[in-house]
Amino acid sequence: MPAIHPLRDPRHYQIAVLSGLLAYGMTALDFEIDSSHAALTLATALLTQLACSRIWKLPAFDARSALISGLSLCLLLRANGAALVIATAVVTIASKFVIRIRKKHIFNPTNFGLVFMMLATGQVWVSPGQWGNAALFALLMACLGGLVVNRAVRGDVTFAFLAMYGGLLFARSIRLGEPMTIPLHRLENGALLLFAFFMLSDPKTTPDSRTGRVVFAALVALGATYVQFTLFQTNGLLWALAGCSCLVPLIDRIRPARRYDWTAPTRGHSYKETPPMKRIVVAATLAGLLVLAARPVRAFCGFYVSKADTKLFNRASQVVLIRDGNRTVLTMANDFSGDLKEFAIVIPVPTRIERGQIHVGDKALIDHLDAYSAPRLVEYFDENPCARIAYRMAPATPMVMEGAVQRSDARARSLGVSIEAQYTVGEYDIVILSATESSGLESWLRENGYRIPQGAAAVLGSYIRQNMRFFVAKVNVKEQGKLGFSYLRPIQVAYESPKFMLPIRLGMVNANGPQDLFVYALTKRGRVEPLNYRTVKLASGMDLPVFVKQEFPAFYKAMFAEQVRKEDMRTVFTEYAWDMGWCDPCAADPLSQEELRKLGVFWLDDGSTDQPPAPSVRRGPVNSPAPVNVFMTRLHVRYDNAHFAEDLVFQETADRESYQARYVLRHPSTATGSCEAATRYHQELRQRQEREAQTLASLTAWTVADIRRKMGVAPPAGPAKTNEAWWPWK
Repeated sequence: MPAIHPLRDPRHYQIAVLSGLLAYGMTALDFEIDSSHAALTLATALLTQLACSRIWKLPAFDARSALISGLSLCLLLRANGAALVIATAVVTIASKFVIRIRKKHIFNPTNFGLVFMMLATGQVWVSPGQWGNAALFALLMACLGGLVVNRAVRGDVTFAFLAMYGGLLFARSIRLGEPMTIPLHRLENGALLLFAFFMLSDPKTTPDSRTGRVVFAALVALGATYVQFTLFQTNGLLWALAGCSCLVPLIDRIRPARRYDWTAPTRGHSYKETPPMKRIVVAATLAGLLVLAARPVRAFCGFYVSKADTKLFNRASQVVLIRDGNRTVLTMANDFSGDLKEFAIVIPVPTRIERGQIHVGDKALIDHLDAYSAPRLVEYFDENPCARIAYRMAPATPMVMEGAVQRSDARARSLGVSIEAQYTVGEYDIVILSATESSGLESWLRENGYRIPQGAAAVLGSYIRQNMRFFVAKVNVKEQGKLGFSYLRPIQVAYESPKFMLPIRLGMVNANGPQDLFVYALTKRGRVEPLNYRTVKLASGMDLPVFVKQEFPAFYKAMFAEQVRKEDMRTVFTEYAWDMGWCDPCAADPLSQEELRKLGVFWLDDGSTDQPPAPSVRRGPVNSPAPVNVFMTRLHVRYDNAHFAEDLVFQETADRESYQARYVLRHPSTATGSCEAATRYHQELRQRQEREAQTLASLTAWTVADIRRKMGVAPPAGPAKTNEAWWPWK
């Protein structure tokens, strides 16, 4: 291969930028990969490139393309185990040599490797929400990506795709009546920009002609939009690129042009075909400023309405999501204030709901689930340093949480509202509605005695245009009296839909400030995470002062508030992820199979064995047989309309790694013995207590002085003062 000046080879820019992004992700964004994972991926990619170069008898080994593919896998690939990482890297690099037409490989290697392994194993996934949606970061990626695609003479395909895809997103939101913050939020996603600038723009797999590349970009944008918003499947960008890549040989045949050559990237291209870098940076900067200047509009599962002027607030809500395939059981327990007789709730649902799909649940089951998965304390007791650790778990300390339709069908039809069904289930009168316009639905609700919060009509309209139904539940006071309950039990709804989402926008209409939402997701395969928001594990494993045991609820609230502040309230926190067949330690018994069935886990008796069995180790009290293939994820999010523009969209991953938010208390020894070991112990104890105080202050923003006072310890002594002369010529 002829020599090329390093500054003219676009691969060097790609390697530099991808390396920087990987370092940023591992250090600042807490990517769940470590240096060993990255080293294994890169080493496998390079070794596979070397082996294929020998097998196909290439004149020389070139590591640059393999390094680009390996770095891309580090940024995108998540898998259960090293074997899957190795297999994905091998498939990625080998595809360049095996799948070729007219001496040109068809698929972008990274795209093919990911898609092939996701289809073949089900144990490989991509987490597009991992980059978050920070506008400044999006701007940075756009500028760096513009540099790369300009050097590779493929800026046309990237910017054509972004223009087409962005146009489709804005057109969809305009059609649905959504605020423009929703498409802007989707365009800010770092995973989208990574795809557009570093995967789609691969000069060796895109069409050779400019016209062909623009057509190709438009097809990928259309395909991604169809997969995401019609099929409601995850990773629409990857599936669309893989499918459209099969059309590249046909496009090249219809519109032939000079094939791209790494050794002469500008050969055969005029200056007019290669936009100057200045134009690209200016365009990217303007796009970034538009994102930054976008003002959020004032926009849980639904909103509360009441007949009187009583304000009902939705501060902390609990939702249990049971999900397998397209089947979902949704259980809602809401903390509210107000007269129960005036209570009603409106919930968007993706499909028609029959009577048998509605159930009234048991709040005790959700409380049990909460106690089982809540952040917890563990205690260790120092032994007598003069003798020679006992382990004890703190008592379970679950997190403290703050917290009839009479109009005729004819009138409803005149307003464009269809009363699809009416049921009385337990203490609830339930109506399933569909509507053709938000004003008609708003009028129907008002005419039936409900006061709709200001701004609700606009949000209702966007759900109506998505063909969603509305589940309206109201308390039947007479039935509640017969049943003898003094509180409202959770409502459970079972439905089948490819949409795995939780509508939270309606809940922000009448919200009094930020709200907390706890999602308990129970699945077969593994951990659940949002697709459209960054997920972070809650800080865990720290040693804290012993007095926190008496103030654990206050500690937890302060700690969570501080973590939310640090993440600018744009993050969903994982508080627990564990196979429900066991726990270590158990703050509460795992739920029995009977309890899980009552919550809606519908696959326990299907005899499926497609997932690895739960570990055999059990610690703590367990009073029932282990559930079959039930993995629990506990998510906690604090949100408002300024920081969460769109509803939560989830995906189920194959990640079964255990995690829990736990905090360690180490009780000092009370022994009074005197020995050399005791002297050292007390010196180290003072240092340990100071570290605990500093850690607690960092987690909660409490002042160190107050923490030391509660601990009963003095601040660390400064350097000892001396009267000895300090000057060097004493």
